[in-house]
Amino acid sequence: MEVERVQDIANLSKETIPEEFIRSSNEQPALTTVLGTVLEVPVIDLSDPDEENLVKAIVEASSNWGMFQVVNHGIPDETIRKLKEVGQAFFELPQEEKEAYAKPPGSQTIEGYGTKLKKEEEGKRSWVDHLFNKIWPPSEVNYQFWPKNPPSYRETNEEYAKHMRGVANKLFRCLSLGLGLEGDEMKAALGGDDMVYLLKINYYPPCPRPDLALGVPPHTDMSAFTVLVPNDVQGLQACRDEHWYDVEYIPNALIVHIGDQIEILSNGMYKSVLHRTTVNKERTRISWPVFLEPPSKLKVGPHPKLINEANPPKFESKMYSEYCASKLNMTP
Repeated sequence: MEVERVQDIANLSKETIPEEFIRSSNEQPALTTVLGTVLEVPVIDLSDPDEENLVKAIVEASSNWGMFQVVNHGIPDETIRKLKEVGQAFFELPQEEKEAYAKPPGSQTIEGYGTKLKKEEEGKRSWVDHLFNKIWPPSEVNYQFWPKNPPSYRETNEEYAKHMRGVANKLFRCLSLGLGLEGDEMKAALGGDDMVYLLKINYYPPCPRPDLALGVPPHTDMSAFTVLVPNDVQGLQACRDEHWYDVEYIPNALIVHIGDQIEILSNGMYKSVLHRTTVNKERTRISWPVFLEPPSKLKVGPHPKLINEANPPKFESKMYSEYCASKLNMTP
């Protein structure tokens, strides 16, 4: 086992938590959350027949917030319900059964069951276990890391991936048009149909000291964008004007985070959102983000059509795998 699983630690922790989970005072949720205010990030109806209107709403949200929620997105409620059901069922399996899908020690793959993801300052740990699976395209899928239990895990996730592609294509088109590009140019610049859909299930068990710990520390996503569904336990927070706020939970809405690659590609017109996750004393929070990622060897930089004398490049072009390695290992 790579490190002790948080689920096991949670089962043993009744009133206190190990030192490595206690955040510094500038990160502790009790000291840094604006209480009593829920952040109502833009809610966008993805079925709006007026494309111009839809593009305008997505551009505004992506430029000013870096995140938004979409409703009427075309993914059936039943598909989302099943996704949540099979994901939760995996984490409720006996520990040894989950360990069969653990990331091999020293492996370069991100896929599989695990606990630690990135290097953290001061050796701190996050109150979360996770499972990563690439769910699209078929050439990237590695069923070795897909749970065989519950038996419907594969079918459910393949169904979700099919619907997710429709949502992603619509978002890419709107984001592209919003920059004055052709509808297909943004997706093409990020790898087109070779883009990888990486599903992560975050499992945040109950924590006796949610005032001191974080499920995930403050970060922006490395992806192009991320599409997330949570369960109904509050936990997602966004940074707005240097303050942390809870993000409103809307049942069956999809939460979209603009990621670093779209901020880079748009030359800063769209902003990747700084966010984090808090934990709950009584209840388990679970979330299902899908990260839309360029192929690892693809170089991403500001789109050539957006660069001119008045708007010089604000970012250098970088191979996606190099970008991820430097961010995860906290190197320049």
